[in-house]
Amino acid sequence: MPNRQETSPTPQPLTAVLDLPEAAALYKNPPPPFGHALLACFAFDPAYINLNHGSYGSLSSPVREACDALSALIERNPDKFNRFTYQPLLAHVRARLAAFVGADADEVVMVPNASHGLATVLRNFDWAAGDVLIDATTTYNSVAKALRHLADTPPHPALSHFDLRFPTTHAQIVAAFRAHLRAIPRHHTQDNNPQKIVAVIDSIASNPGVLLPWKEMVAVCREEGVWSVVDAAHSIGQEPGLDLRASGCDFWVSNCHKWLIGKRASAVLYVPRRCVWSYHRDSDWDFDVWVDARRNQHVIRTPIPTPHSYAPPGDPARPAFPVLFEWNGTIDFIPALSVDAALDFRTWLGGEEAINGYCHALALAGGARMAEILGTEVLHGADAHELTLNMVNVALPLPPDLPYTFALDHVFRTRLLDEFKTYVAHFPHNGRVWVRASAQVFNDVSDFEYAAGALKAICADVSAAHERGESV
Repeated sequence: MPNRQETSPTPQPLTAVLDLPEAAALYKNPPPPFGHALLACFAFDPAYINLNHGSYGSLSSPVREACDALSALIERNPDKFNRFTYQPLLAHVRARLAAFVGADADEVVMVPNASHGLATVLRNFDWAAGDVLIDATTTYNSVAKALRHLADTPPHPALSHFDLRFPTTHAQIVAAFRAHLRAIPRHHTQDNNPQKIVAVIDSIASNPGVLLPWKEMVAVCREEGVWSVVDAAHSIGQEPGLDLRASGCDFWVSNCHKWLIGKRASAVLYVPRRCVWSYHRDSDWDFDVWVDARRNQHVIRTPIPTPHSYAPPGDPARPAFPVLFEWNGTIDFIPALSVDAALDFRTWLGGEEAINGYCHALALAGGARMAEILGTEVLHGADAHELTLNMVNVALPLPPDLPYTFALDHVFRTRLLDEFKTYVAHFPHNGRVWVRASAQVFNDVSDFEYAAGALKAICADVSAAHERGESV
């Protein structure tokens, strides 16, 4: 284990310990235009068209150079790196991420992935009979199963499902969510463990890949006395205007290897140490009070697994919140530390507004072109922009009575990857089969057109087999 510190060390950038000549040379010049010209900055097989960045991310050459250099640095002296070197580098990453998402540096820590971060939060609550967990029909499967496992484990908190089906609108989602929370039976206890109601809210759902009104849903949670745990796996690097302080969420976690373009796998977990509450005195005036009592951080008694630095709540030896997450077992720190290089790469590309402006416009244009080729439609509500950020969902032309089976899923996976050398996520939702295509800086509309042609051919073969009564 490293030398334990009560507070995090002075932040230090990767460039303080690494020589990165390729990145330095690259950054002396302006970036290529968005689109296929940027493929030179990635290591894809030239025969492969990647329209599924949203699942696993994509490593740029400057970030890969930093990762390789870090690996060499670690192997030169593993003891020195794991006992001293990594700590200021990690502190620097946390500071940069905190500024990026609108938080304080001592409110963000690194975890392996979003599912791990959500499990860390959920397994730190002291559950009791009568407590309630809330998920949705669009909750990511591993998260839904984690909630199911908690409900199956004594003392068996109840599991409540919020029915969420698309297409719909943000206003309809917020109204239905409020009604769902208000329908949950409440009870009051006489002890110091009052009923807990905890809602897991997607900021951007995975399947379908749509933006939810999560900030408004968090506000509803506050109004109704419900804890909000935001699964923001797809948010950082895709969702502009993150301001976690202003959002008022209780917990928030996002993957850094997806849209932020860090090395897989790493994620940032936000746990606020203070929150603004508004107390209404009478009909004439309100006032706000800052509560600085580590209101949410006290919930997180231990990371997973429990670290060497753990001390029980109230113990004077208990370290600061970020220190708990600095060392909880031997891991590869490279993915987390690669975030520093990823943020540098994004700055060189032109920054968040330029990146997401291009990707959002491409998702809309590419999705429309796919729907035109397939003869179907894009999934959106009354406002075409409301649900779509950089992922677009398009219906597939399949018979309505065709069940979505493992065999059908396998057909799409194998033919897309092996025959057509491309990939988009595919999934059933609300009685139809859809695909989710991810727009990234290295894509252009021709990629969407190619994928649509591949999908059209596969769907034609599947439909013909189904019409003949053959199993898919």
